Amino acid sequence: MRHPFRVASFILVATVFVAAAWIRLPYYAIGPGPARTVTPQIRYDGRPRYDPTGALEMTTVSYHQVTPLQAIAVWLQPDWALISQTELYPTGNVALENQRSISEMDQSKIDATWVVLRRLTSYPKHHGKGALVESTVPDCSADGRLFPGDVVTAIDGHPVRDTADVRRILHDAKEGQPLSFRLDVDGKVERATFARKPCGPHKKLLVGFRSLDAFPFPISIDSGEVGGPSAGLMWALGLYELLTPGDLTGGRTIAGTGTIDLSGHVGPIGGIRDKVVAAEHAGATIFLAPADDMADLNGMDTGAMKVISVATFADALQALRPGGTTT
Repeated sequence: MRHPFRVASFILVATVFVAAAWIRLPYYAIGPGPARTVTPQIRYDGRPRYDPTGALEMTTVSYHQVTPLQAIAVWLQPDWALISQTELYPTGNVALENQRSISEMDQSKIDATWVVLRRLTSYPKHHGKGALVESTVPDCSADGRLFPGDVVTAIDGHPVRDTADVRRILHDAKEGQPLSFRLDVDGKVERATFARKPCGPHKKLLVGFRSLDAFPFPISIDSGEVGGPSAGLMWALGLYELLTPGDLTGGRTIAGTGTIDLSGHVGPIGGIRDKVVAAEHAGATIFLAPADDMADLNGMDTGAMKVISVATFADALQALRPGGTTT
């Protein structure tokens, strides 16, 4: 004879288990991600290449939405934590924030390249054709339609050789006037129309993008699906290493993190402690950390791995050269 109570209990337990295993909560697990060697991801033409004997590693933070069972597992792992979905995606628009994260990564690659080329070559005096989009201004005509890495080659039929041409053409354009842009997007010709309108924090007449003179030779950096601006320092070190004779790594595995701007300043990032753990997992003997993040590492045991504070790209180069200082 069947026992209805036992059957009902079994169904209830099974339902609870399935729910705990499959239903996604509005929470994410966040912790150390994989470290990635930067130099194999950098390609260029027209210059010698000097691959290092060691490795320069960009560090990442991993995150994924959790089920109730996964949330319990996260609590048992010392290097992982739970954060709310609203903390990770403040606007609630996941697709938009992911797109912005990728744009931040693309901008970091452009800024890193600018810093290195300014140091090693006559760039921007000697440059390629066109104006390279570096960033956009929120809520302006170009926002969400122009992206870092796009190259403006003509505006309203006028050829664009450099950023000076962009400034001249846009200065003469009237407010609200449609402006036809010809773009080089990953080697393909695209067209778009923008207008100068009051926008940005000071409500100036803008299309809403910042551009640099195109680089003097083709350079590409593959960041895969990793977003955010925090790999800027390591992209700069990787490109510098490849373009210069000698070997900054000296056979070592060197990891690091930090934003970089056009002046070479290294800025703070999120998840610094997770990235230190990621560097340890990668076998790094040196970790380059933004000076502004050092306070967050107080009391953290990094074992044999040295943590070096850097405020600028020049600081990082000095620290890695023979006789460099560590702190």
